[in-house]
Amino acid sequence: MKKFLIMLLIASLGVISCKKESCENPFYCDWDTPFEVPPFDQIKFEHFKPAFLKGMEEEMAEVNAIINNTEEATFDNTIRALQFTGKLLEKVQRAWGPLSGANTNDSIQALSREMSPLFSKHQDDISLNEKLFERVKSVYENRDKFNLTPEESKLLEDQYLGFIRNGIGLSPEDKEKLRKLNSELSLLGVKFGENLLAETNGFTLVIDNEADLSGLPEGLRAQAADAAKAKGMEGKWLFTLQAPSYFPFMTYADNRALREKMFRGYMMRGNNGNERDNNQILGDIIRLRVEKARLLGYESHADYVLERNMAKEPETVLNFLAQIWDAALPVAKAEAAAQQELIDREGGKFKLEPWDWFYYTEKIRKEKYDLSDEETKPYFSAKNVTDGMFYVANRLYGLEFSERNDIPLYHPDVKTFEVKRDNKHVGILMIDYHPRASKRGGAWCSAMRPQRLDEKGKFVTPLVSMVTNFTPPSGDTPSLLTPDEASTLFHEFGHALHSLLSNTEYTSGVSRDFVELPSQVMEHWVFEPEVLKVYAKHYQTGEVIPDVLIEKIEKAGKFNQGFTTVEYLAASSLDMEYHSLTEPVELNIGEFEKKAMEKYGLISEIIPRYRSTYFGHIIGGYSAGYYSYIWCEQLDADAFKAFKETGDIFNREVAARFEKEILARKGSKDELEMWVAFRGREPGIEALLENRGFINQ
Repeated sequence: MKKFLIMLLIASLGVISCKKESCENPFYCDWDTPFEVPPFDQIKFEHFKPAFLKGMEEEMAEVNAIINNTEEATFDNTIRALQFTGKLLEKVQRAWGPLSGANTNDSIQALSREMSPLFSKHQDDISLNEKLFERVKSVYENRDKFNLTPEESKLLEDQYLGFIRNGIGLSPEDKEKLRKLNSELSLLGVKFGENLLAETNGFTLVIDNEADLSGLPEGLRAQAADAAKAKGMEGKWLFTLQAPSYFPFMTYADNRALREKMFRGYMMRGNNGNERDNNQILGDIIRLRVEKARLLGYESHADYVLERNMAKEPETVLNFLAQIWDAALPVAKAEAAAQQELIDREGGKFKLEPWDWFYYTEKIRKEKYDLSDEETKPYFSAKNVTDGMFYVANRLYGLEFSERNDIPLYHPDVKTFEVKRDNKHVGILMIDYHPRASKRGGAWCSAMRPQRLDEKGKFVTPLVSMVTNFTPPSGDTPSLLTPDEASTLFHEFGHALHSLLSNTEYTSGVSRDFVELPSQVMEHWVFEPEVLKVYAKHYQTGEVIPDVLIEKIEKAGKFNQGFTTVEYLAASSLDMEYHSLTEPVELNIGEFEKKAMEKYGLISEIIPRYRSTYFGHIIGGYSAGYYSYIWCEQLDADAFKAFKETGDIFNREVAARFEKEILARKGSKDELEMWVAFRGREPGIEALLENRGFINQ
């Protein structure tokens, strides 16, 4: 079944359409922009709704043409033909995705709510079409006579099972129930995201007493002063829940009461009993997902999701997480004890609380390793880190990146690069670095247009977008990144490389618990001394990062891993607890979360990385799938080991094998088969535990 993205917060994938109609609406015209990038400078808000409606109408007409074909169903006239339906709709989504996710407004959000049930109905009209399924089923049952390639066989299986998993076998009455569930879930997901964005933007901490800035670095003070001035509060300092403001404040602010205030603002998002409260929305989503899973014949939503992932079943995930939890929790407890000891030594006379963790962790890191983020940030300007990741991609894969200033942008902050190899065009990469009120939090990468072959067999090059929320420039100081932010940039770039180096005939999905492998493996190069020497240069002097600082970074590399692992595993386990429910019950979200964390023995000094009411991952594509990041770490740690074993982190033979067996095959082959073809054996957990410092290397 051709995958059609109905969630309006995620950019849809596809090729462009060519319409010989009036150009009053840019979506009905050929795009003569460089590389056919959406002409954001010409597209107006009022163009979207009619184009969405026309796109759905056209796709249904194209689907009906396949159904009404009087010839025997074949791979070409049915499965392949389905791949090329909905071109106009996909074209509109290419422009809509970046706006709805990274440059939204009230009008865009209102249209998202209006269109969401229409998209849900449209998708159901295709996935529940019995006549269409009969043709797909005929091809599937007669597949041996079509002489299919391995990629075609995989696509056929995916489409056939897609119909089954989307309810084609249900009775007419149950199909109507499914339609209603899908429509409700779609709208609830949009509303949850809107509430989260509003809650994040709605909290500010304004400081007018300079003494309350004690401990805060000058750069953060300047950033806060700029933010206050922009809001008409010159002479004050404004802090927000955006990551570049929140986490440095929690790390350096000496004022414990203000740290607690910021922490409570952050951890109570969507849980304030106001019009933006997400408790009931999340409860409804979980309940409806259980109903849908049971309707489709599954015990739980987790059973439904994991069937098509590498893990296959919930028990596998839970056992996997338990192994790491058992290794990480004692380390986290020891870290908490060390912080409490420091508090006592300083005469604090209070118990360590979650709003103290970053602050005292930073003190211990400074004491133990003589290292702080403020010491490294001058060497990690966003531009230099970008240059560093481009350098790594060039050494590994021969890619070259050049900035383009002639390509339309959805926001002025976006930087655009053309990617080439051997002087041949590979694709376009857009990077959107900094936070703003119109942009959801976090970091992500999407393909506005995926690589594929078009209907005539012509290679279509990808358009890829990377979005982050990094510290913005302030005055004469450029955007300076923390080591964590540098890792995040390399991470999203790994996703981008997966899209840029894809070499498949069709567009296929990648299992959620495999898709993080290409991104996470890239993180291993960030702090390699050989790489740091290339890109980590002081933004003022141009001085290359000194050896003594590199040595400190290496020694502190596994510091605080107990906390980092436990807070992540807590969120992963919470996700699995919600989605392992087998009955559609009414939930008290706060009580459910509390009991789940007590079940796993989470210590009071740590909260889950994402609490329920702002756990956006599980509203989107990571429901029963947030475990995927650490699942993929057993792969990425071992993949990087393949380079290290050769004594050359840029070994071109290993890189070529990784590209051929992993990156280029994007979604076109069973993931375990891909991994074994690259590494020669099945994955194991040992490399992950070594990577986090839980066992000796």
